[in-house]
Amino acid sequence: MAEIKWFGHNCFRIRAKEATVITDPVDKVTGYSMSKQTADIVLVSHPHKGHSNLNAVKPEYQLVDGPGEYEMHGVFITGVRTYHDAERGAERGYNTIFIFELDGMKFCHLGDLGHLLTSDQLEEIGTPDVLMVPAGGKGVITPSQAAEVIGQLEPKIIIPMQYATEQGDRDLGDLASFCKALGVETPVAEEKLTLRDAGEATQVIALIPES
Repeated sequence: MAEIKWFGHNCFRIRAKEATVITDPVDKVTGYSMSKQTADIVLVSHPHKGHSNLNAVKPEYQLVDGPGEYEMHGVFITGVRTYHDAERGAERGYNTIFIFELDGMKFCHLGDLGHLLTSDQLEEIGTPDVLMVPAGGKGVITPSQAAEVIGQLEPKIIIPMQYATEQGDRDLGDLASFCKALGVETPVAEEKLTLRDAGEATQVIALIPES
């Protein structure tokens, strides 16, 4: 069983029997604030300030911040090199997509992806059960491009991130615009998501940012 909490922007905490994983520790520059967290593994997609606040995580974690294959705490992790823009990083630099397996489920965190995925990248990623995707545009894929990426990857569970909420990222697009691009109803946000498996039907699950 995996428990997923969202701390705003691209920051999630996923607790499972193998380990606790935190993605892109959020910084207050985004409008969100995160209380000090404990994790076994921290994944950083790129070094921009809103994604790499390692001070928010208590020491003793293991850090992965680039492409490659890793195994730690019984968790298999793959980092796939991508870009923060459509110009192969010329504008905003590199981005790493992370794929990791917890409790028999395959998670994929897109980070600040700025382009559609190539066939090679798709082959590296495979088909995730749970996809964390930027939803608010501006400096990353647009909502319509996000819908294309979702179509490329065919996940069972879609968790939007990096969109406007009352707490932060107010200059970005909102959840309703993202869901409209996907052609789905805007879900009611939940405080946390607990998964025993990914289920069969594709669904969008929104989370309330934890302060």
